[in-house]
Amino acid sequence: MTKTKITVSQAVEKIKDGMTVMVAGFLSSGSALKVLDALSKSSVKDLTIICNDTTFPDRGHGLLFEPKKVKKVITSYLGANPVSQQQFEEGLIEVEFVPQGTMIERIRCGGYGLGGFLSPTGKGTLIEQGKQVINVDGIDYLLEKPLRADVALIGATRSDGAGNLYYEGTTRNFNPTMAMAANLVIAEVEEIVSTGSIKPEDVHTQGILVDFIVN
Repeated sequence: MTKTKITVSQAVEKIKDGMTVMVAGFLSSGSALKVLDALSKSSVKDLTIICNDTTFPDRGHGLLFEPKKVKKVITSYLGANPVSQQQFEEGLIEVEFVPQGTMIERIRCGGYGLGGFLSPTGKGTLIEQGKQVINVDGIDYLLEKPLRADVALIGATRSDGAGNLYYEGTTRNFNPTMAMAANLVIAEVEEIVSTGSIKPEDVHTQGILVDFIVN
């Protein structure tokens, strides 16, 4: 099935006030940079962002903080972005800190339709607050619930016409997992190639998971 190619502006139009958006990338490597830049200049507001980090203030989803597009962040790290860090300290945004391994597993659970998983990480720390503790064979675990989003913005090196995606090197990071855990998946790609030209073993995200392609 051929996937619909849309423009950057059309991609932004699909993101509405108050939505939860998963943003792939590690300090913007593997992010949908053009879409995020346009989103930062749009009228959209009150977003909840699920991301590994808040990257830098001048790129990727880091651009969303200065114009105050974000109301909540679920993330592992704020330190590289002084704008998001300051907004957190001033109480302008809500931040839910999640250990990196826990975060990707919560997203995976969301994509697989699981009810969550048990983790020892964070016991006795702020991470434990408000979470159910379950004892298994004498060991306490935290119940970590799944994460899903309205939209996932992912960045790929190339796509074929069917939406099968390939990520070069470390740009893969959170992309394949986030593509499984959102109601709508928009892939910004560097290159579109003919269907079948990506070898099956090089398909990192299957086209059935992708709704729209931006190039």
